[in-house]
Amino acid sequence: MNFEMSEDRRMIADSLNRFLGDTYGIEHRTKVAYDAPFHDPEKWTQLADLGVLYALAGEGQGGYGGTGFDIMAVFEPLGRALCPEPVLPALMAARVLAAGDETANGAGTGTGTGAGIGPLLSGAVRYGVAIGEIEAPYGLEDIAAQAEAVDGGYRVSGRKSVVYGGHVADLFLVAARLGDTLAVFEVAARDCAVSGYGLIDGGGATEVFLDDAPARLVVADGAAALQDALDAGALALCAEALGVMDRAFALLLEYLKTRKQFGQTIGSFQALQHRTVDLATEIEQARSITILAASRMGTPDQSRTVSMAKNLIGRTARLIAEESIQMQGGIAMTWEYPSSHLAKRLVMIDHQLGDTDFHLERVMAAHQAA
Repeated sequence: MNFEMSEDRRMIADSLNRFLGDTYGIEHRTKVAYDAPFHDPEKWTQLADLGVLYALAGEGQGGYGGTGFDIMAVFEPLGRALCPEPVLPALMAARVLAAGDETANGAGTGTGTGAGIGPLLSGAVRYGVAIGEIEAPYGLEDIAAQAEAVDGGYRVSGRKSVVYGGHVADLFLVAARLGDTLAVFEVAARDCAVSGYGLIDGGGATEVFLDDAPARLVVADGAAALQDALDAGALALCAEALGVMDRAFALLLEYLKTRKQFGQTIGSFQALQHRTVDLATEIEQARSITILAASRMGTPDQSRTVSMAKNLIGRTARLIAEESIQMQGGIAMTWEYPSSHLAKRLVMIDHQLGDTDFHLERVMAAHQAA
């Protein structure tokens, strides 16, 4: 497998790294990530102006990317900068809207109307993807929200939990039962009750309450589209975690080379050297499985390989968080030092879109089915 980025993707990643490196220092990040609206609207506009969101969709939808490797090229720099901008829901919404366009033009089970993917990619319209519920936080099987056809349209009722980016969304893509099928509907934020809040590691989410909310059908048989969006989101989180781990490891190395004890730098102690090499090995293994998952997007092995990656990333991220804090000591627990924020993000990534246990069960089920 070729582990090298293409020239186009390298340009995207380099541009994003430079932009975030210049504008999203740790002081700015901590200033905007923990207070409403839990991101920087000005920086969101600048990201959109850079064309970053267009890398999340294919040429058929007006973008210039949309592959697993394009997702990695965008989200790894976001992780390195601990950027709390709502790019993850934009990616997931783009996948669902693309599926809606395909079904509208193909089998006739979707619609091609509404705000659509163009305003999303330009940053003009922000979406929240409302899938998870209190009793169904990760999977699709137990979703209870209901929809019904009323007067030539649709109405949706139910509650959606931890909708990433939903606190600033203009529109929601809502997974709900329509008869015997799981469908996707577009609901305006003004037509539902929204309770936004900040997350412990920065950024925001919301609870969405729908009570006969007027809705537009996007995908009538939406299980495959929703699973694709969840897979793409999980891959994005894996790539983001790689960026966070790279930065955490770099800070750890810098500390080991400068902190002195007993008259010498602690990086000269063999025990710490061995532990550091182990961490480097774990990060490279995590990178390899993420690259494999990216290469299998759009194939029959997509979901299984993404779950393999998310499981390994979750375990590795926790290890990096714990080891980096332990080896750096008290300074790694301070608010002003980046390591504490990096560690929080690494731990919380495991709990987004399925934790290690959830994805391990998916991998086991896939192997048993095979």
